[in-house]
Parts: sequence; structure tokens; C-alpha cells
Amino acid sequence: MTRYALLTVDTEALPKRADGDHVQRLIWGHHDQGTAGIREICAVGAEFGVPHVFFVDMCAALRHAEELRTVVRWLDMAGQDVQLHLHPETLAREFWSGHGLAPTPAYINEYAEPDRALFLLKHFGGELASITGKRVLACRAGSLRWNADFIRALRAAEIPLSFNNSMRAYMTGRATYAEPTNQPFTWSNGVIEVPLTERHIPPGTGRRERWVSLTYPESSYFPFKTRRFAGLPGFLVRSPSFAVLLMHSWSFLYWNDKRRAVYLDDRRLEAYRALVARVSADYDVITSAELLDLYRRGRIRRGTPLDLRVAEMWGDAHHA
Repeated sequence: MTRYALLTVDTEALPKRADGDHVQRLIWGHHDQGTAGIREICAVGAEFGVPHVFFVDMCAALRHAEELRTVVRWLDMAGQDVQLHLHPETLAREFWSGHGLAPTPAYINEYAEPDRALFLLKHFGGELASITGKRVLACRAGSLRWNADFIRALRAAEIPLSFNNSMRAYMTGRATYAEPTNQPFTWSNGVIEVPLTERHIPPGTGRRERWVSLTYPESSYFPFKTRRFAGLPGFLVRSPSFAVLLMHSWSFLYWNDKRRAVYLDDRRLEAYRALVARVSADYDVITSAELLDLYRRGRIRRGTPLDLRVAEMWGDAHHA
């Protein structure tokens, strides 16, 4: 059986991760000591003939309008797969009031009805599509914060792919639900869910139950410290038939004592090159459009369809 993988990159210029020049530092990776950003990510992919899926946080377009449009144009012209990412908690109050909406709730997983999420998807998805000239096929909520109404809004916005399911995000309170599977499945409203690849670590002596994710490098968003990249290829030892890797535009950088991104060296870049060499040898690395086609033709094994009502409210997620 053919194995498929997607290399996904959350492309962000979040306000608290740099003191200034956010797009230059956090997306392009330009620093006085060196450069390590999206150009370098794309170069690694080109070396092994594989694409990346760049989920671009279009909410940053309000703070860095032309800079972010330049990023999207460059990625699109470079042949990358550019899809939608949303961190609405960073939007100014004036943005919401200007559209006749309240500034709260801030996070997508707190939205109590689909209209607010639908507005975001249409507004920022429209911005993205106007730059690329292509239909938006996929969306990942910022920090994997989502709920049932967000999935409903995706359907209403005619975005067929959701890249949000994560047991790890659920266990840290960022989502109302998660299904313990690495296989794509279809929600009852027709939206296709593409889970972040994860592994369940059962509780043991001196060890709490947790889920570890296929991320590069380990994300500080989550409290469970797991193996760093030196052991990451071991994650693929069991050879899952379908895998989704999560990284960020700033994944080759480091954090200083103020939690600001800085360039130190190329060690993370070189380690990522080794990872992509491994993945490209064992998997067909695909784009979101290819995923959608393969899934609809039954070429990718499907998980059990799921009634969206299970994600209606906070509750106990299933455990593998």
C-alpha cells in the first residue's frame, strides 16, 4: 500500500514572538546572525522533490498587509501549497467593531455559533484567494483551537478540508473534542478531517498518560515534554500509512530568555533535511489538492465517519 505524508507549515507573524519586523523575523527568518525561514524550508523540499503545505495566518494581514501578501505570492509562485490559517485572538478590537461584531470571544474554540467563524473564513479566505487566484481547500485554526461550529462554518464556506483534530490539543483544553485516530475521516456535514499524526503514551509508573505529536521541533504550546528531534525518526518506526507533520515558519529558530525568536545556527535546518530525506524515501509527499482527490477516490484509507454532534460541547474524548 502506498503511504502518504503531508509536510504542513503554520506560517505566522504573531505579535509576542518578536520585538519588531515580525514578518521578516518569524516568516522569512531574517536575523543579523543568519537566515532560517520559509525560503530554507522550501529549499529542503526542493532538494528532495517534495512540496510543503503552508498554512498562512491571514489575520496578520491587518498588521503587515503588503508584507504578508508578498509572502503568499512568493510561496504560490514557488509552487507551494498555500492554505488558510487563523489566529483571530490577535485581531484588534477596531477590526471587529468595524464589521459590527463584538471583540469577544477571542478564540475559535469559544465561538458559540458558526456565523462568527464563517465571517472569518470568508473574509480572510477571500483575501488569500484574491492573491493566489485559487480556491481555498484547507484550514487550520490557530493553536488547533476549534469546535463543532467551526466545522459547520467550513462547510458553509465551501472549504472541504479541516486540519485540526488533535488529542494533544484536546487534553490541553484547546478543542472541545478529538478523535484518537491518524486516519482522515468525514464529519457528518461532509467536511473531511485530517488529523495531526500522534501517538498515545499510556500511563505507567511515574509516567502520566499523554499524546505525542509528529511536530518539528517540539512545540512549547503543549506541557508534555517528549523526545526532541534526535529521536523523531523513531516516531515513524511503526510506519503509519498516513502521516501529517506540523512545523512553523520559525521552526529553525530558537527562543531567547524573553521568548523571542532568534537565529543561532543551522542545526535545526540540517536536522530537518535529514527528516525530509527519511520521509521522502518512505512516503509519497502530497498537497492538499492531491489529498482531496486521493481521499475521494478511495486511495487513502478512511477512518470511521463521525457525527458532528460529538463535538458540540466539552466532554471526555475517546482514548485509544
